[in-house]
This record gives sequence, structure tokens and C-alpha cells, in this order.
Amino acid sequence: MAGNSAQRLGELLKEFEYITEEKLQEAIEKQQQSDKSFSRFLVESGYIAEEDLIHVMEIQLGVPRATINDYELDPTLAQYIPENIARHYETAPLEKTEDTLKVAMAEPNDLIAIDDMEMASNLKIEPYIAARKDIKRAQSIIYSFIDQDRDDIFASLSYFKEKEEKPELDELKKMVEDAPIVRLTNIIINQAIQMQASDIHIEPQQHEVKVRYRIDGVLRDNMIVPKYSQAALISRLKIMADLDITKRKIPQDGRVKINFGGMEIDLRVSTLPTIYGESVVIRLLSKVESLLNIDKLGFSQNNLEKFKKLIYNPHGVILVTGPTGSGKSTTLFAVLNELNTSEKKIITIEDPVEYQLKGVNQVQVNKNTGLTFARALRSILRQDPDIIMVGEVRDIETAEIAVRSALTGHLVLSTLHTNDSASSITRLMDMGIPSYLVSSAVKGIVAQRLVRKLCDSCKEAYKPGREERELLQISSDVTLYRAQGCEKCDNTGYKGRMAVQEVLVVDEDIVELIGDEKGKEKIKQVAREKGMKTLWEDVRFKLLEGITSYQELVRTVV
Repeated sequence: MAGNSAQRLGELLKEFEYITEEKLQEAIEKQQQSDKSFSRFLVESGYIAEEDLIHVMEIQLGVPRATINDYELDPTLAQYIPENIARHYETAPLEKTEDTLKVAMAEPNDLIAIDDMEMASNLKIEPYIAARKDIKRAQSIIYSFIDQDRDDIFASLSYFKEKEEKPELDELKKMVEDAPIVRLTNIIINQAIQMQASDIHIEPQQHEVKVRYRIDGVLRDNMIVPKYSQAALISRLKIMADLDITKRKIPQDGRVKINFGGMEIDLRVSTLPTIYGESVVIRLLSKVESLLNIDKLGFSQNNLEKFKKLIYNPHGVILVTGPTGSGKSTTLFAVLNELNTSEKKIITIEDPVEYQLKGVNQVQVNKNTGLTFARALRSILRQDPDIIMVGEVRDIETAEIAVRSALTGHLVLSTLHTNDSASSITRLMDMGIPSYLVSSAVKGIVAQRLVRKLCDSCKEAYKPGREERELLQISSDVTLYRAQGCEKCDNTGYKGRMAVQEVLVVDEDIVELIGDEKGKEKIKQVAREKGMKTLWEDVRFKLLEGITSYQELVRTVV
């Protein structure tokens, strides 16, 4: 943005008291050293909120604001503005009327962007101003994968039919660089990200290759890839993850970082030899800060208050427990994000490192070099940490060191695989930790699961039947909600997931029960008498609030 334009915008911001004169001059000077526009610099440097900027730019430029939710975003609009142009200029086509194209823009005063879009579309561009996050969301819908793309790619792969099913290494290296395979690989990954999948499953069958996505914890079929493209597709993924394409008979693990729409995504790639070829599973880990916000994990207010008191203990063991895929790692990293200050030294031991946190010292277990959880834990105690996170307590050696670390002034965070919070106490003792050490070290345990949230656009109200009334202990007057299915939730009836928890605080009354023969049941009973809500009760509460369904309660905790 030119100097005069920046000054005019600055004056308006001052008039609305969104910025002071001192801060404005400081921003103008700093922006001159940046390659960003003045308006973008103001927002990204924290001088003003984006909502305030949009309000002022509407007045300054006379450009209306686009409420993107009011538009039916149509992927066919991509024919007028190519994806590379839309992403470069941070724009999204909204609606075509005769010879005019309405376009949402982060910088509606960018005349070069408007000229380029008019040349590409051969239409008159009518600019609207919108928030960058809303534009990115619109782009993910408009430039999503469509059936025509699939047909074109498969048609271009047809020449692979002439190749051998298991091509030689030199031939394979050529195949993985071919445009069709690169395009197919990118489409599979990009669509998974757009659909907010947590995992991609690429599974060779006898006559085809099945691609499935895990979305909201449930696997869904996505596409069938021709068998003749299997070797090239899987080798392409292995090359991306820096794996050895010549080794097809042993499992391999790797990772790769990609950038998608300005968002950094970690891909963890795992291969496994099967009778029909190598199966590949890709875990997608988004580095979105909101995922690591403790207030956005789904804790009820009461549980959140208890949990925050626990994590601000100066020392002790805090465990998060639940089955694989219940969100334990996300909860732990949200805790680290909450506690991460310049006054604390935090060290983690993980297998593998999932989220990378700025300012946190992260150690990856390496069995090949003998760096186990226990060995790493011994070593990091000499690094003078305040907080230690151990990815998982797997054996007596790790458990014992973790407990003793807590007793010597460290806060230790870790996970266990148990069904509920009380079971974790008995699990530690079953592993060989004396009850007096458990009672002295463990401060609290969170058991959790993930449940799917009903789609707000289509969930259906109904009155409970006899089975539901008996299990939930409710009357027939209560209204429940169930999944229905619409375009917004891809006809599943669910959109997104949330955690449900039970938070066990190990206070003096609980300590007295540790080591008792009937400890587990007594601990649970006393904890409930003191206000602990069980997993079942937490899901029930969210079910009665209309957030989730009876089917999800049965699937996850009954």
C-alpha cells in the first residue's frame, strides 16, 4: 500500500480509536522494512484486530463487506479464477451474474489483482472485502476435488497398464516423477486436509487400491485407484517421507511437512507389507494453535476448573488416560501450551514427536540407538527441567523414574491406556510401583474419549424411546437429537469431535484408599461423592445439551 493510502487508513483508524498516533507512526516505520501491505502488517503484527480493519476499510474504500456464509459456494466458479491466482491474491469467487463476478478479497484495493482476475475470467470483477480466514475457508470449498479431476487423472494413468505390476527400480523412479502420479498423490492428501481427516488409509486389494479417510474417528471410503498405478503411488508417498523404495518387505516409518493454504501440516507416514502390496497409513497433524488451547478441548466448566488447578501444581504426576485415538496427546500438548513460559524449562520425551512447540525441548525416542523412554528420562533429569512430559508410561522402569522425578520437585505429565481414571492407580501398582509412592506422587488423572458432535445444520429433534429413557434415566418429555445428514456434513449427520472427560483429583481421602484391596471401586465411589463426573455422566450431559447423540454415548462409553 502506498504511503498516502497508508496515512489515510491510519487517520481513520485513529478516528475510530483503534490505534494511537504513537503506535501508528511506529507501525508505518516498521512496515517500510516489510514486504507486506500496510493493512496486513497492522493485523499480523498485532496493532489492530482484523474486524476493526475491515470496518474502517469499508468506509475508506467504499467496498461492501461479504458475509461468505450467505453465499452458496460453487466449485464450478473455479473455471473463472484459477486456484493459483486466487491463493496468490487471497481472493475467492462468490457469485457470477451475467458479465460480472463477485469476488471476496482481503485487499480489495489491489488493482493489479483485479486486473489479473478480469483477464483470467473475461468478466468484470466486483470486489467485496472479507476476513482472510473466511477467504481461506471459501477457497477450500471452491477448489476442492471434483469427480472430473478424478476421471482426468485416471485417464492419464492408463498408460501404466503397459508397465509391469512390479517395475524395475529405474523404471519406478521415472514413474513416480510423472505428472499424473504427482497429481494423484497431491489430490489424495489435499482432499483429506479439506475434509479434516485425521488419517489417510491406502490399502492394496487383489484387483484395486482402496483409499479411505478417517473423519471424526470413523473410516469412510473415498476412492478406488487402479491397481496398475499402485507401485508408483506408494513409491511416490515413500519418497516424500524419505523412505527406502527398494525395501518392500519390511515396515517403515517417516514424516514430511507440507504447506496447505498457508497452514503447516505434518504427515506421519507408515508402511506395512501385506499380501497384495504395501499398505500406507498417513497421520495428518495440523499445527493450528486452536487445537492446543486448553479452553477448547471440550471440558465442562467444572472439569476445566479442576484440571487447571491440577496442572498448576509445582510437582507431582498428572496422567491422561484412554484408548488409542482418544485425544490424549492433544490434551497433553494443550497443557504444555498453557504452562509454556520463559520462566519454565519444559522437556518432552515422545515416540514420535507429534506437535512441535516453540520454546519446548523435545526428545524423540530412538530404539536403534538405545534411547528408550527410561534412558531419556534419566538423562533429562540432569538438564534441570521444571516440567517433563513422557509420551507414555509403558514399563516399570519408566513408571518408577517418572514417580521419583515427581517426588523430587518436577511436574510430570504422561499417558496410560486404561478405561477410567481410578484404574490408572491400580495399573501403576500392578506395574510394580509401591502404593506409598503412588499416593505421594500422583496428583490427578483425566480419563477421556472423543465423541462426534451433531451437525447443527441438520440434527433432528425427537422424543426418547424406552431403551433411551431407562439408560439415561429421563422422562419421555425430554428432547434428544439424532444425526440426520446434509451437504454441510457430507450426509453423515456429524461435524467435528469433542473430548469428554472425568477428572479425578487425588486428595487426602483418595490417598487413604490407595493400596486397599477394593481400592478401585472405593476410589471411584468417594470421588463421585466429592463431585467427580464419570465419563458416562459427561457424555450424558452433552447428549442432553443436544451436542452429541445417544448412538455416540453407546459407541464410546457404554
